[in-house]
Amino acid sequence: MKRIVFLIAMSLSTGVMAATACDSPNNDFDGLYCLNKVYQEADKDLNSHYKNLVARLDLQGKAKLKSSQLEWMRQRNDNCSRHEDGSFFVNLRCATDTTIARVQFLQDRERECKATGCQNSKL
Repeated sequence: MKRIVFLIAMSLSTGVMAATACDSPNNDFDGLYCLNKVYQEADKDLNSHYKNLVARLDLQGKAKLKSSQLEWMRQRNDNCSRHEDGSFFVNLRCATDTTIARVQFLQDRERECKATGCQNSKL
């Protein structure tokens, strides 16, 4: 029983240490790790809200949303990444902020669908 309590305490303290480490990263690699974790969560949210919205749309709305999502992805990639000397660079802060903004857009469209019906003109 003591071993289980110890393991639970260790896992909780590890989560607290990780949160603290992200509050003030020691170096750029630690900062990148933390920002990547935020990006991954934002990307999960994006996919979840996209699927939720698609489920509410008619065929025209689905086509329009797909088209606007592909355009958004092109803009995100153009604004947040580049190729240089055979290397590929991603500005993860830009990608994260852009993804969070798109999640908000999708949430707003979901809310409209629930409240007043889906407005394809806003997709």
